[in-house]
Order: sequence, then C-alpha cells, then structure tokens
Amino acid sequence: MNDISLSILFGILAALLIISAFFSGSETALMTLNRYRLQHLVKKNHKGAIKAHQLLKRPDRLLGLILLGNNFVNILASSLTTLIAIRVSGDNAIAPAIGLLTFGMLVFSEVTPKTLGALKPELLALLSSWIYIPLLKIFYPLVWVINAISSLLLWPFGIKSTSNTAIESLNKDELKSIVSDANHLPTRYQNMLLSILDLESASVTDIMTHRNEIVGIDLEESVEDIIKQLQNSPHTRLPVYKKNIDRVIGFLHLRTILAQISDPDFDKHNITNSLSKPFFIPASTSIHKQMQIFKAEKLRIGLVVDEYGDVQGLVTLDDLLQEIVGELVSEEPDIKMQKDGSYLVDAGVTIRELNRITHWDLPTEGPKTLNGLVIEYMETIPEPGTSVKLHGHIIEIIKRDENAIKLIKFNPKR
Repeated sequence: MNDISLSILFGILAALLIISAFFSGSETALMTLNRYRLQHLVKKNHKGAIKAHQLLKRPDRLLGLILLGNNFVNILASSLTTLIAIRVSGDNAIAPAIGLLTFGMLVFSEVTPKTLGALKPELLALLSSWIYIPLLKIFYPLVWVINAISSLLLWPFGIKSTSNTAIESLNKDELKSIVSDANHLPTRYQNMLLSILDLESASVTDIMTHRNEIVGIDLEESVEDIIKQLQNSPHTRLPVYKKNIDRVIGFLHLRTILAQISDPDFDKHNITNSLSKPFFIPASTSIHKQMQIFKAEKLRIGLVVDEYGDVQGLVTLDDLLQEIVGELVSEEPDIKMQKDGSYLVDAGVTIRELNRITHWDLPTEGPKTLNGLVIEYMETIPEPGTSVKLHGHIIEIIKRDENAIKLIKFNPKR
C-alpha cells in the first residue's frame, strides 16, 4: 500500500464515497417507490420496473445486500482515510482526517443521495435495479447468512422477515384520501372518482325525486287536460297512475304517444295501450346496485318504494349518472351564491347534492333533504327569521309554509 501514490489513494477514496452515495440513495429510492406506479410500469413491460419489482418481493434480501455493500465501502473508506492521514502528517492527522471523512460522507454520501432518492425515487430505483440483480446473485450466500441471523433475532418478537410482501389493499376512505391529494389530477376527475367511491354507501333515496315532486299522468283527469300536459311536458318518460302515485299502472314514453294525439279518436285507451310495465326499486338499494340493474334490465326509470310498498320517489338513469359526473346542466337553481358569500338554498335540495356543490360536510346518515335535517335538529318547523347554528353553519329561515321549510340562507363563515 505504501507503493501506491497519494493521488491514486485519493481517487479510490472518492470512488468509495460515490459508491456509498449510490447505496444510500438507491436504498431510499427503492423503499419509497410508489408500488402502484411500479405495478403499472410492470404491466407495460418496463424492464427496469420488472427488475425493481423482483427485488422488492423480498425486501429483506435487498436490504441485506445494500447494507452489506454500504458498510463494507464505509469501513474501507475509513481505513483508507487513516492511511492517507498517516502518510501525509503522521498519527496526529488521523483524528482530523476521520472528522473530515465523517462530514464528507454525511453530506455527499448520505443526506444528498437520500434526499435525491426521496424526491426522484423512480429514476434511481429503476436504474439501480439493473446493478442489484447481478450483485444479489453474486453475494447471495453471504446475504442469506445475514438474513438468517436477522430472522433469528426477530423470531422472539413474532416477526417473519423472510415473508413475501405484497401491496396492501386500501379501504374506501384511504382511496378517497389518495384521490383528494392527487395534485396532478384535474378537479373534475377528482370529483367523479370521489363520487364513484361513494356509490356503495349511498342509496337511491339520496338522489330520488320525492313523491311530492313527481310529475305524472293522472288518468282520472279529462282527456283534454292530459293532452295539454303531454304537449307541454319537459320529461320524456312519465308515470301514469289513477288518483295518486301509489296506484301507478305504468310508464309512458312521449315518443310513442305524441304522434297519436292529433288523432280525432284519441282517448285514454291510447295511453294505456302504450304503457310499459312499472318498475319498482326498494328504498334500501344502493346507487351502485341500481345502476347495474338498470343496465341489465335495459331500463331508464323506476319508482322507489318503502317496506310497505308505498311510493317514496322516482329515480332515473340520468339521476344516477349525475351522481357521478355532477350536474348535467351548469345552472344550480336550488343553490344560489350571493355577493356577500352567503347561499340561498331551496330547502328541498338533497343534502348530498348540497355537499357536492358547496364542498361542505353536512351529515347524510339521517334525513335526506335540507328541510328534514333542519326540522330534525330543531324538532319543530321554525318561523321565518329564525337563526340557528347547524353543524357549524349559521343559517336563517327565509320562507316556510304550513308543513315544511322552503328557503334557507347560509351565512358566510367568519
């Protein structure tokens, strides 16, 4: 060793610091690599990703190899530094030289590469996997011995370090957090994905048109009134009933009946002969399940019934799609934001719709409409001018009738 020039020794020391930096940075990169992104790259047959995925199947072997290499390099660098210090200034230079080496390794071989590995894990991990695969084959016997000893030390604690690791499954709330924190995902896609994740927990009663607001054809009315209603209807499908919606006899598609209206012999039999069978939906049916049913049955409309068979509301395929993609029209007539930041809200709006539009978090487990939520909270139908704090929001009752609240003002939060 005394025959080797100082310039070569310094060159070897620099190389050892670079190798140490590689081990440190690649370790951080591989351990922080996004496993879902890695799986995506593996499916695209990315060669570096395939190798990295192979390494991460047994992280105990990978860590054993990295720590074996890193410690060997660091010890060798320390010994080389001692040798250089003695040749330059004798024994008195050993302590300062080790201090300089410690500082240099801390900055250049630990903090900097680990920071880079944390910030750019994919870049370092996929490149380093090409080196680790052959190294693991070469040093496998030594790595196996190290892992065996490590496993024995962990065994009393019930930890199996040699078990294969798989990507942990995520529950719905964790997936929602990932989607919400996805900074590069457009807001409209975030909202759609969050809505899809909520489909299982929401039932058709959360989005249905309440029975009091159902527009249909009452066969007890005169033919002239029915014709006028058909000609002016904004809906393409209408329930047909006798006296009340609980006695529905079918659904009428305007396209099949409008051509017959001009017929001089047009009467109610033309309507009943054009009806399709009514379709009933249990109130507890989830939105996700109902979408599957509509698709399987090739239907677009159904009536929601309770456990007694009474009609509670009406649901269409458009309602289900709107729950995913948001409002199908840009105007929000039920929720109007004022110049001062307050909201004037129709009390008949569903709480889910109000939360979706305003990004609030009003409870959806109980009443389905804002009117029901306020009445349940106050245990009475409040008079206009009444103000109350409702789940963190200061509201004011603007309008009501005999049995329901009609208009509510949400004051801006201070």
